[in-house]
Amino acid sequence: MYGAAEFSRDSDFVVLASPENIKVLNSALKLLKAVPVYFPELTISHLLKGHACHFRCGAPGVKDLRVDVMSKLKGCTPFPKLWSRRNPVKVPGIGSINIIGLEDLVQSKKTQRDKDWLMLSRLVENDIFINNAAGPVSKVRWWLLEARVPATLARLCSDYPEQAAKVMAQRPLLRQAVKNNLEKLSVLLKKEEAAERAKDLIYWKPLKKELEDFRLSRER
Repeated sequence: MYGAAEFSRDSDFVVLASPENIKVLNSALKLLKAVPVYFPELTISHLLKGHACHFRCGAPGVKDLRVDVMSKLKGCTPFPKLWSRRNPVKVPGIGSINIIGLEDLVQSKKTQRDKDWLMLSRLVENDIFINNAAGPVSKVRWWLLEARVPATLARLCSDYPEQAAKVMAQRPLLRQAVKNNLEKLSVLLKKEEAAERAKDLIYWKPLKKELEDFRLSRER
């Protein structure tokens, strides 16, 4: 949808964790003949803690497709805000479906996985490309805060010096982009990525401990 395609092994759904919604979701999973895999079970409390609930489908046409359900994304705003920024897309033969907004998708990719950082960079670069590096102040500000290619950041700072100056306190490495010091900028971008990976590790540590406790209790 956002021009950074990859081979996907599953379908991710972010849902509102409410009794009514879980009931509808369970009905859909039943139609898909989806069975739980891994832990934990699908409950509102687990979703609100930040866990993802995993299923594998058995129905014709979707056999072996994995479905991951979550309600809370690390680093992202609560579901109501995610929903307000959704991107409705019309699919021929199906109708309108809601895709997570680009900014929220990029934020959700700040994980410990190498492939997510590659995807994050591609998503931002493509957005800059399809907009010809021109857009409203809010868009330019987002590019300056999220772009990860040194040459791209240097060009943005050159084209939008006023906006670069305004967000520099939030992202100090832009000082090197303004100077066109690409070598130093590259080093700082790697440090920035390492810091985000560390945050992701801290976020998941208690959740992983809880998953291990679930597994051990099931084996007893």
